[in-house]
Amino acid sequence: MPPRTSFETIDCSIARTMAVLGEPWTALILRDLFIGVTRFDALNAHLGVSRKVLTLRLSRLLDDEIVVKRAYAHRPERFDYILTAKGWQLCDILLAISAWGDQWTTSDAGPPALLHHRRCNHLTTAEIRCSHCGEPLHAADTEVTPLR
Repeated sequence: MPPRTSFETIDCSIARTMAVLGEPWTALILRDLFIGVTRFDALNAHLGVSRKVLTLRLSRLLDDEIVVKRAYAHRPERFDYILTAKGWQLCDILLAISAWGDQWTTSDAGPPALLHHRRCNHLTTAEIRCSHCGEPLHAADTEVTPLR
């Protein structure tokens, strides 16, 4: 079998982002960090992922500066995994993915969670908007202009 193509080397923002986010457990780890599950054992229990996989994914997130470790105990040394600004911005992508999932993959029982906007104190869903005019942004209404 030929070696897998490294998405990190493809000159495409989507490919390079998927190099970071592409492993399914990574998105779920980020989800848990976003909702406040920040300790290794709690992440392990909440996700049901193997310790080895969790360790590998957290190491990658640390290397990519998406999370940082903050000690909460010294004997034995234990850490919280905290989202960086880069990590919080990556979670914005997860909000959009969640909105899509709520619309297209939810059972008759409805979405598994609701999103509450702290600033206005209302339930909400994520929307992507044009940074220039503020209108909702949909792929069908855009075109890509390659720079290279």
